[in-house]
Amino acid sequence: MKHINLSFAACGFLGIYHLGAAAAFHRHGKKLLRNVKAFAGASAGSLAAVVLLAVPENIEKCKHFACGFAEEVRRLNFGAVTPGYDFMKTLREGIESILPSDVHEIAENRLYVSVTNTKSGENHLVSNFPSREDLIKVLLASSFIPVYAGIKPVEFKGQKWVDGGLTNGLPILPVGRTVTISPFSGRLDICPQDKGRVDLYVKLAKQDMMVSI
Repeated sequence: MKHINLSFAACGFLGIYHLGAAAAFHRHGKKLLRNVKAFAGASAGSLAAVVLLAVPENIEKCKHFACGFAEEVRRLNFGAVTPGYDFMKTLREGIESILPSDVHEIAENRLYVSVTNTKSGENHLVSNFPSREDLIKVLLASSFIPVYAGIKPVEFKGQKWVDGGLTNGLPILPVGRTVTISPFSGRLDICPQDKGRVDLYVKLAKQDMMVSI
């Protein structure tokens, strides 16, 4: 089988779709997964990617956390921007509870996380993780939506980073065939199938999405 990659799109709390796809891969696609060389993602997609790569047995635990997190934010008067609420603290606690101690070793050069540099505005795909803490910081950076998730961007290697979905919401890796997964309908391999009278396609942060009219 040719070189295969899996890429999960940026999508916020719609990341529960990714966890459903990951569960299906884990349950029914073990043969395919053995041939996947790399996993990529942006924002919530990067979290699904690392769970499927490193600890697929925790997909259900991740689903439980994601649903609880979304419900917690929904109950707040002003959502994630409610004064005093620490969105990133809750996200970090969830990530730390799900990922194993050697996750950075498993992910090294197999996981590609999309992040945006605050100074240059350029996108970077990070695949080198010297420690578990470094990997967690990169995952947090990829999910950091300015203002919504907080005021201070995530610091990593002396620089500040924010949501990778702002500049590359669906990483396509240069080597092999990248299978794309997204909760948004569009020109993607795995996505909802929507049909309208007129289908318009828009490209946002390198992700093709369909707008049905």
